[in-house]
Amino acid sequence: MPGFEWFSDLERKHLNDVLATGVLMRYGFDDARNGHWKAKELERALSDRFSVAHAQLTSSGTTALSTAMAVLGVGAGDEVIMPSFTFVASFEAIIAAGAVPVVVDVDDTLTLDPQAVLQAITPKTKAVMPVHMCGGMADLAALQKICKEHHLYLLEDACQAIGGTYQGAYLGTIGDIGCFSFDYVKTITCGEGGVLLTNNKDWAVNADAYTDHGHDHIGNDRGAETHPYMGYNFRISELHAAVGLAQLQRLDDIIAQQRRHKKSI
Repeated sequence: MPGFEWFSDLERKHLNDVLATGVLMRYGFDDARNGHWKAKELERALSDRFSVAHAQLTSSGTTALSTAMAVLGVGAGDEVIMPSFTFVASFEAIIAAGAVPVVVDVDDTLTLDPQAVLQAITPKTKAVMPVHMCGGMADLAALQKICKEHHLYLLEDACQAIGGTYQGAYLGTIGDIGCFSFDYVKTITCGEGGVLLTNNKDWAVNADAYTDHGHDHIGNDRGAETHPYMGYNFRISELHAAVGLAQLQRLDDIIAQQRRHKKSI
């Protein structure tokens, strides 16, 4: 049951806050926005909800994964191990970084088989990317152990698993970086959007710049900001973030409804 089926006056209220100001961009125009910063508010709410230090909103789950690749330093010649059962965006993000997707078998979890991961590691391996497909979860304890022993990054593609937990911790918060998608048919939606979660401050700073043409976001004059980093336009809009604010408030209710549906099958 996707979040768009739950649209109500709460989404409309947050959207109308933005429309009343006319400021649809998440950065700048401080005086005109009448105190409304929907993207910043949603990032704080996501950080609080999932108990992580940093949340960086993006324009999609795909751009969240691409941003994660960039801040982890995944690039030309690197290899990223990923499962054979996934959505196209998983390997698109790897290829966009100039890296090589190494596709390995899944196990009964329908996610990465840890033994297959071990067999696929080479000197070029930079990261392991489990994909929690359809809300299923990878054997993250085994994958964490492998990554620690081989000095690899663990990047969780949790785009289809928001709200799921593994040994008491939220999926998307267990690896070095985790990513969610908020597209139209996800558990909760912004219409379009995604987020990168991490507890690493340096990666969060780099992600903030990377998603906005390398802006350093220092000071109150956007035109005077410097661009110390490479970046792209991966920004979310205030309108999309406004929808997400309402949707996040009902995440528990949506998941509870999904579980009731599952029991009735």
